[in-house]
Amino acid sequence: MDTLVGAARPHVPVALRKLYFLRFAFAAVWAALLFASAGTLGAVTFTLLVIYPLFDVACAVIDIRSARARGASVRGLYVNVVLSTLTGIGLAVAATSGVPAVLRVWGAWAITAGLTQLVVGAARRALGGQWAMIASGFISTLAGASFIAQAGGDGASLSSLAGYAFLGGVFFLVSALRLGRSGAGV
Repeated sequence: MDTLVGAARPHVPVALRKLYFLRFAFAAVWAALLFASAGTLGAVTFTLLVIYPLFDVACAVIDIRSARARGASVRGLYVNVVLSTLTGIGLAVAATSGVPAVLRVWGAWAITAGLTQLVVGAARRALGGQWAMIASGFISTLAGASFIAQAGGDGASLSSLAGYAFLGGVFFLVSALRLGRSGAGV
């Protein structure tokens, strides 16, 4: 991975690229663990549900530091920190009520975080590799509505969250790879 990171264009923040690779790896592992435990809403699943948005908070804080170092706007990232913190708390509470409540909270987060990701990705277009983040934000918004709709049905399942997280991770991977390509654009 270091050789890939070293190949990044000089004006593209290496920290952002590394962060995107980390986010992909975390999402892949998290999705596999959630998929394996999604049949029950036990301690493992509860922990996974709460850890995901808290990891998002940590990544946003790292992203804020990187953005500040290059003089970029961090407003959207602060919105993400607040949304993800509230989601972690909301998921902890919702998990005590069952899968439909979890899907509603996760869906609301996916919608709001997706819209935020759209705005941040669009603002970062000049860095290159952001088309994947923009697409991910759009898909997240649609997926969030789907989770809320699924919560009202009889087949409410947490396994769809695993697929959502993995797909989001793939978008981070694509963005990381695009950031490293010379002349990468939106």
